[in-house]
Amino acid sequence: MISGAEIMVKCLEAEGIKVIFGYPGATICPFYDKLYDSDIKHVLVRQEQNAAHAASGYARCSGKPGVCVATSGPGATNLITGIATAYTDSIPLVAITGQVRSDLLGRDVFQEADITGACEPFVKHSYIVNKTEDLPRVFKEAFHIASTGRKGPVLIDIPMDIQQNEIEEFVYPDKVSIPGYKPNTKGHAIQVKRAVDAIKNSKRPLIVSGGGVLLSGVKPKFRKFADSTRIPVISTMMGIGVMPSEHEMYLGMLGTHGKRVANRALFEADLVIVCGARLGDRAVAAPHQMSENNTVIHIDIDPAEIGKNVKTEIPIVGDMKNVMNMLIEEIGDYQVPRQWQETVKTWKKELFREPPVFDGFVEPRTLVSKLSAMLRSKAILVADVGQNQIWCANNFRIREGRFLTTGGMGTMGYSIPASVGAKLARPTRDVVVVCGDGSFQMGMNELATIAGHKLAIKIIIMRNHRLGMVRELQDFNYNKRHSATILEGDPDFLKIAEAYGIDHAEANSNEEAEEIIKGMVKSDKPFILVCNVYPDTPSI
Repeated sequence: MISGAEIMVKCLEAEGIKVIFGYPGATICPFYDKLYDSDIKHVLVRQEQNAAHAASGYARCSGKPGVCVATSGPGATNLITGIATAYTDSIPLVAITGQVRSDLLGRDVFQEADITGACEPFVKHSYIVNKTEDLPRVFKEAFHIASTGRKGPVLIDIPMDIQQNEIEEFVYPDKVSIPGYKPNTKGHAIQVKRAVDAIKNSKRPLIVSGGGVLLSGVKPKFRKFADSTRIPVISTMMGIGVMPSEHEMYLGMLGTHGKRVANRALFEADLVIVCGARLGDRAVAAPHQMSENNTVIHIDIDPAEIGKNVKTEIPIVGDMKNVMNMLIEEIGDYQVPRQWQETVKTWKKELFREPPVFDGFVEPRTLVSKLSAMLRSKAILVADVGQNQIWCANNFRIREGRFLTTGGMGTMGYSIPASVGAKLARPTRDVVVVCGDGSFQMGMNELATIAGHKLAIKIIIMRNHRLGMVRELQDFNYNKRHSATILEGDPDFLKIAEAYGIDHAEANSNEEAEEIIKGMVKSDKPFILVCNVYPDTPSI
């Protein structure tokens, strides 16, 4: 005989899961008891939301679905923001929650919450398991759904009695058959030919890359296509890293907080190839103007995203990996007109501006740019949300590494727990967090996780004593009435680092910061660097 809790563990083992992130409680205790005997590494976070963020960071750097676990009631509801963050960024996640006994459901007993109902808008699919016999099928389907098609989170809610009940044997399914779930991954050959004809007939084509390129694992093929055709590339925030930042044909991030050269190229292009991006309002503020000026080819695995925000002439539904192979084969030795290549290179030089430096303060944009060269080429930078996110997106120079942040939901407090997942997925790589003093205080409880697991994560806090991005909005739209955006009563971050036994330092100039970073990156221990930033430093 075998219990449901033991089946849960064996399902995770069968999926090749090595690390999970969670926080125990009464209704998930049967699972935790059986997990004790497994080789699966459990990382105890200090708040359930951070389990989802850590699982997200792990998924993005490992290429496998991340797993997070919580108990019922507040444990499960605390997961919701992390699940929603993964959903909007299309990150494969399996969230497992304990639930009160089946016979108590609907009676509002202690720590009962309808988590499947609460999460419905933020998951690809959800299950509440009614029979212990169903657990193997449910887990197999959950991992399949999370990691295929447009990736995303799946929730499995398991009542306590389903975990405790026993059945005769455990058999994990070899394959999945889900009626109605058949993602189209191939890409239509006729549509690809139409796209190639349109590219060849254009004079000023442009590629817009989104997070879908990175999620599909097609980055090398994507670079090959861009290199051979010489089509300039811009990216959304989630697409940063598809090309080396210093590549001559890469122009940077587009949008409200993007680079001027990227936005200029988008405005001047006569054809735009959108690859795995939704082009929301931060990327394209006026989508009707974009579609009036150019022809749009939109490639995405999710047909619901094509044409949702920008009018599309040539839609291609399919996995970027398959479609990119078809494009490379069909396009042959085509290259864009040399005049367009030279024009965007000229703009790239002419539109660059060196940010001003204020005495007694760190200039964050310049420091982030310098930080790139001080790390190894495969470094992972995890940016939080706010001004620090924009400073990193526009100035960190990716080589072979990754840029992680939350683009769709914009969840403050994401960076520190996500870095935990990233470091556990890629332990030999440099993992650096950049956050503001506001976002740091939303995630600093995970310093205990970093210290407890001896993770050599480096955290750079850009301290300006402001909720900087909201303060900017108040400057522009609310007559500089700074309501609730001045951070007062903040703790001494260096003493907090000391309390956790984490090495630390403070910098008041770029020279000081760079000298500290030289030693910091060589250390095999966690480190916190507090950079004092001029309070009115803008986002761009």
